[in-house]
Amino acid sequence: MSDRINDKIGEIERFSAELEDILPDSLEDYTNNSAIKAACERFFEKIVMAIIDLSFLIVKDKGFKIPEEENEVFDVLASEKIISEKLKEKLKSAKGMRNVLAHEYGEVNDELVFESLKNEILKDNDELIKSVKILLKKRMK
Repeated sequence: MSDRINDKIGEIERFSAELEDILPDSLEDYTNNSAIKAACERFFEKIVMAIIDLSFLIVKDKGFKIPEEENEVFDVLASEKIISEKLKEKLKSAKGMRNVLAHEYGEVNDELVFESLKNEILKDNDELIKSVKILLKKRMK
């Protein structure tokens, strides 16, 4: 299972690097280039889905009760002290934004999405990956 977990971590890291490569520095550049905006939103979706997949792999690997809803996987990780309560809430918010982008529920707030891309998702997935790597190291001992 740790191979699958490491593969998923690598996937998140690749998507994040690709997002960083194309993410504009300004909101104006983001909103004025529909191709870049669409690509950034797609990478956001892929990162969040990979985070969800990684979270479920951890839950299965550790033998925790598998949640019925995707959002609940973050509750399990937090209750088992694998991630912080703060990170749990941030990941739930990212999943909510991913759903809006993927399913176009209502009007998309470009400024909110850009700020999430620029200042949150990359830091949040780095924090999650660090937590998972610590967990894997503990298991190896």
